[in-house]
Amino acid sequence: MNQRFAALFAALLLVGSVVGPVGSATATMGPTDATDATGGVSQADCSFPFTASDATGTEVTVEEKPERVVTLSPSAAQTMWEIGGKSQVVGVSKFSAYLDGADSRANVSGAGRTAVVVEKVVAEDPDLVLAPNVITNETVTKLREAGLTVYRFGPATSVEDIYAKTELTGELTGNCEGAAETVSWMKDRVETVRQAVEGEDSPSVLVSQGGGWTAGEGTFINNLVELAGGENVAVTANVSGYAKLSDEVVVEQNPQYIVQLGQFGAYPKTAAYNNTAAVKNGNVFTVNGNFVSQPAPQVVYPLTKMAKTFHPEAYAEANASVETTTQGTETSAMETTSDSGTTEEAMADDTATTTTGESSSGTVPGFGASAALVAFATVALLASRR
Repeated sequence: MNQRFAALFAALLLVGSVVGPVGSATATMGPTDATDATGGVSQADCSFPFTASDATGTEVTVEEKPERVVTLSPSAAQTMWEIGGKSQVVGVSKFSAYLDGADSRANVSGAGRTAVVVEKVVAEDPDLVLAPNVITNETVTKLREAGLTVYRFGPATSVEDIYAKTELTGELTGNCEGAAETVSWMKDRVETVRQAVEGEDSPSVLVSQGGGWTAGEGTFINNLVELAGGENVAVTANVSGYAKLSDEVVVEQNPQYIVQLGQFGAYPKTAAYNNTAAVKNGNVFTVNGNFVSQPAPQVVYPLTKMAKTFHPEAYAEANASVETTTQGTETSAMETTSDSGTTEEAMADDTATTTTGESSSGTVPGFGASAALVAFATVALLASRR
């Protein structure tokens, strides 16, 4: 694992949390609308026009079911694929290439770190543009000034946020039934995990992003580890956000499991790591970086894989009691470890980065655009080093 790329990966994780949580996006409710258990809005008949306030505070109205949709990040594209809206998508970002058929859509990304080229989006003449929070307000403004309807999402910090985001995407694009089915399936799998880990001892877990970087308190990754029935050693060591752990902290915490995040997530082959119980006992495994780093339905795959690995007997017992028609797909996805190494807003909610395991002071979730600029500066610096 090249440490420059590992640090680049970690720096990119900090870019995500630019605005408030997904729950801040509210829909204008009609007579048949109702608030569901996730705090989102359930629009049973998926009627149009549909109006919702997005993360910029703008009321966005979709006049009729959009026939042409451009997704500006892989999480939005993945969600459209999952809820049955694949055929509506005419433009995607370059990091959506892992999705089946994405290569036949227009690539609206720019070269290098340029997230979106406005002219490429406009050229697709979309009825609706879905912009997750990694897309800047400036870009959203430019797209709107070009006459496009743009909905900007906030970051997801929990699985519940992804439920709400999936349902809202269904309402915006006329795929309410598909979104409801997707959320139902997600909840089914998450409930299986909850049943499996309830009352079980929590093994100590170190999340490896590569190069010694890890995820601590206040991160989406920590939420997944805890849901899967693990105890994150970074949290035990008082790490908030994303941090680089020292060898001393690794030795002190001595994790029982190491979870590697995608192709860039290999743990450092130092004596400190090699002498952990996780490495000695062969309890090191990799989850798909695309699934774990994007706030979209497939996040249930790494969650399930972690629970199945931490608590194999309990998970098998819980899974046997749950009927599902997606088990074959789930198994295939859980075992897939190849990924494009992309990262997104699901990952970032704190600016803490430390080499000792102590969280830096004055950092809170949802750190805003200033920290995002710091992250971009870090990326640029790392890219210039050899």
